[in-house]
Amino acid sequence: MKKFNVTLVVLLFVFVCKGQEDDQYLAFDPSDVGFAYTVYGEQIMPEDAISTTELSKNYANMSVNDSVQTKFRATVTDVCKAKGCWMKLQLEDGNEAMVRFKDYGFFMPMDIEGREVVVNGQAFVTEMSIEDQKHYAKDGGRSEAEIAKIAAPRKTYGFEADGVLLANQD
Repeated sequence: MKKFNVTLVVLLFVFVCKGQEDDQYLAFDPSDVGFAYTVYGEQIMPEDAISTTELSKNYANMSVNDSVQTKFRATVTDVCKAKGCWMKLQLEDGNEAMVRFKDYGFFMPMDIEGREVVVNGQAFVTEMSIEDQKHYAKDGGRSEAEIAKIAAPRKTYGFEADGVLLANQD
């Protein structure tokens, strides 16, 4: 009877676990979209990403503390040199969007300046303090002279990404 109970438990375990594949590998194959991406954070698709021109218009119409859910495609201009915990993306109007990652759940490689990304998440407008500006300038590898020139708070465009697609280099 003991062998029967053990066999029954094993069969139930196998039956319950069957079909429980880890879907993180099944949901998205970057090679399927015709352009190779590396996925960071949540898996997203590049389709329906707006341009930096459209995002710049959205930001221009937003007030401090406004936010909007969006996905856009842009070029990386800067990355945190300490651990990849933020990046800046070039907008069409000459501004940049400061991107942080939801719940610090993932980080980006520190050598991706000039690469294309698609980011998904919340776009928002804030006023950045002098201290925060200096902190990010230091993380970005700016000189002490450049950091010393920061003297006033400024309106900034922020983005909290829950997923990022980094275009692979050829």
